[in-house]
Amino acid sequence: MNQVLMLRKLRVLFVTFLFPLQVFSQSIYTPPYKNTWTKAPKNIPARFSTDAPLMGNGDVLTTFGYQQDNLRFYISKNDFGRWVSRYGYGEKEFGIAGSRLVAYFDISLHSEEKQSKNGDARNAGDIGFSASQDIWNGQTRTLIGGNISVTSWVCATQNLIFIQVDALKNDAEISVNLSAPGNEMARLSKGEQNSIVWQTRSFADSVDIPASAAVAVKAMNYDMPSKTLIKKGKPLLLALAVESNFKQKEALAYVKNRVGTITPKNMSSFLQSHNAWWRQYWQKSNVRLDDPAIMKSYYQGLYTMGACSRDLNFPPGIFGWISHDSPFWNNDYHLNYNFEAPFYALYGANRLEQALPYDAPILAFMPRGKWYAENVTHTGGVLYPVGIGPMGIEITRQVDTFYTHLHPEGIEKGGMFWQQRSNAAYALLNLGQYWYSTYDTSYARKIFPYVLSVTRFWEDYLKFEDGRYVIHDDAIHEGSGHNLNPILSLGLVRYVFNLAIDISRDAHLNKSEVEKWNNILSHISPFPLQTRNGKEVFRYTEKGLDWYPDNGLGIQHIYPANAITLDSDTALLSVARNTIGEMKRWRDMNTSSSFFMAAIRIGYCADTIYNKLHDFIANTYPNGFIKNNVHGIENACVVANAVDEMMCMSVGNTVRLFPSLPAGIDASFNRLRAYGAFLISAKRKTGIITDVEIISEKGRPLTMLNPWGNKRVKLLRKGKSAEIIYGERFTIATKVNEIIRIVPE
Repeated sequence: MNQVLMLRKLRVLFVTFLFPLQVFSQSIYTPPYKNTWTKAPKNIPARFSTDAPLMGNGDVLTTFGYQQDNLRFYISKNDFGRWVSRYGYGEKEFGIAGSRLVAYFDISLHSEEKQSKNGDARNAGDIGFSASQDIWNGQTRTLIGGNISVTSWVCATQNLIFIQVDALKNDAEISVNLSAPGNEMARLSKGEQNSIVWQTRSFADSVDIPASAAVAVKAMNYDMPSKTLIKKGKPLLLALAVESNFKQKEALAYVKNRVGTITPKNMSSFLQSHNAWWRQYWQKSNVRLDDPAIMKSYYQGLYTMGACSRDLNFPPGIFGWISHDSPFWNNDYHLNYNFEAPFYALYGANRLEQALPYDAPILAFMPRGKWYAENVTHTGGVLYPVGIGPMGIEITRQVDTFYTHLHPEGIEKGGMFWQQRSNAAYALLNLGQYWYSTYDTSYARKIFPYVLSVTRFWEDYLKFEDGRYVIHDDAIHEGSGHNLNPILSLGLVRYVFNLAIDISRDAHLNKSEVEKWNNILSHISPFPLQTRNGKEVFRYTEKGLDWYPDNGLGIQHIYPANAITLDSDTALLSVARNTIGEMKRWRDMNTSSSFFMAAIRIGYCADTIYNKLHDFIANTYPNGFIKNNVHGIENACVVANAVDEMMCMSVGNTVRLFPSLPAGIDASFNRLRAYGAFLISAKRKTGIITDVEIISEKGRPLTMLNPWGNKRVKLLRKGKSAEIIYGERFTIATKVNEIIRIVPE
């Protein structure tokens, strides 16, 4: 039997043995795509991103690697780490703060699986490995050596991991083991009780916030001695419970009790709730294109964020999934784009539950940010360093001398700033995106103290010279020097004050300051320009760095700072298009997350963008991460973000349908979220737009570019013809929760 048929058979075995077959409604869309591995992942364990399968529920994350006849699961948790404001360096101290692994769980193969057909011992790499993962719910099936199959998934609704081990052809001897990385800073305890194996790991010494996590493992239908003979036709059923002290005060007692209640008879209920959660997740919005490569990458990105981001106090770090106990950059929240980037797509894709966790570490760091503003720049407001952690922890704080000696201008008062002043403003972008997409008044009040703190910083830090506001001593790149008017900061300042004005007017907060903020906006320095290869393009700074060959910061004032849109001055749009054409950073390791979107936002050639998306996809691992890029989830949703924007653009509170999708491509989308708190659906076939539906959550007026040019447009309210509107651009009055359809008259 070939591997494809075998994997299909395995899937049937798993579903029919443990769980009844599900019948799905034809109206419910679930992505039909799979990820496949024809050999064992290579980047695991690794201190950087992995190429292995990704499973998780937004709190508990796991991935696995295979070598030396051993399948190892790397279990982590967004809230587990060594939470101390200290950045160490050296063999023992590198990554002294930050995320840590909770546990290893090993499934080891023994004698039968190590023998070849002629009875000779084989190398681990020769035994054969393949895996397949359903994108819609994360279930992953692994085939080892043609006989052992392992099916695994992380329950979406509880902190449980389920694993099933099958012997497909012959009985097989295996062993399982729960362990943890050796780390002298960690406390470890383990034991066995009533057929439940358990382990705790904690970081409680010399930390700012103690953290501990517990794991308990139970075999449903076999004993768990050092070796177990798995009988053909009788799979080994395993359940692992994982919890931390942040969720349960007595985490060990909780996990032991949790797995103790799981039996083969009630296991089906966990898969049912798991699948129900994922089905609900996919109904938030969907898009359709007759392009399997684009669609697979689109839904892979949304799956990745659905699997790693749901804990409101602990969003995922730069890698999401870690497989090493000392990950690079401590798996921190890197604020000069890496932490922000994976969340960009979630607002338009209507995945607000996955977007909200972003907020917590930004808001929690405000007290330290205020201290830095007072002591480093001698201003009001807040000043943020490059990297932070959860709960106000500053993972990059310098208490030793390594960076201070090598980069004296990068460290100020113990903070790692790299001469940048823009991090707090950059961190504001996603908060603003959430608010513009929901117009939620309670959310506005929640974030407004931070918005106000960022405006206070820039009110003090900007200098009024020769009739304009100027930014001094602000590096556009980490350590690029005391630059004058970095173009990214000029874009961010515009965003900061525009957001403050918009929230102030809508939520009636600090309205007396709006005139002052408008005055700053009307006098802020223009974007610096230069000529390259005979064309006028943007300059990275007015004085200092003019261009950079390996990064796209020169277009981030367009996106994600939103300082240039299709409604901007035509001359400015021309410079922006020239800059995109001069940079050509479509496969840039650091700024793919912004480069595609910047090109879309300024009306760059749609065919070029679409073709370059295909090139981008071709350079990814099966799990969607970019090949040979040490970073992790920051590029997970590049395709999802780009496709949504190509179908429904709403920046500047003007909705444009299919503004950047190549003309010959048919497409449809349902319930994409637009600025102004609208959910919009539409279809385009043979160039004709139909089935336009608008759901108004807040009853705000909706401005739209006429989908049919200058044709008159008929509004249907409650299914009945209402008013006729006309013009190249029109505004529709709406009511709260009103559903409106529009058609050409």
